[in-house]
Amino acid sequence: MNPTLAVLTRKGRQHQELLDLETALADPEIRRSGEQLLEEMFHPDYMELGSSGRIYDRQTIVDMMSQEDSAGVVIRDFNTAIISEGTALVTYRSIGQSGEEARRSSIWVNSGERWLIRFHQGTRVPNRWGGVS
Repeated sequence: MNPTLAVLTRKGRQHQELLDLETALADPEIRRSGEQLLEEMFHPDYMELGSSGRIYDRQTIVDMMSQEDSAGVVIRDFNTAIISEGTALVTYRSIGQSGEEARRSSIWVNSGERWLIRFHQGTRVPNRWGGVS
């Protein structure tokens, strides 16, 4: 097998795995799953930079998600970049039910058993009148 093709094939599989994980994190039912979500998807040292400028840790985010009454979001323009062995950066746009849009980025690390989200940041996209949607 051509070594270049093998790298592209692995990257394609990883891309789909990471898209599936980000999609799962946007699913309202999964977001409300609490401890299962914490153990299965979030790295112990997870950190999030909120659009407010606040920094959130893993437990705070999982607690917030488990109490949400969210309708979910649509993910668009999903891209992955392998930044080192077992570490990937994903970027995408999210669009909520009311049309609010954000640019998002996450860093995922592979624990050897599964991908864990290590970092996330979302930035709201201003609407056409200059406000935040």
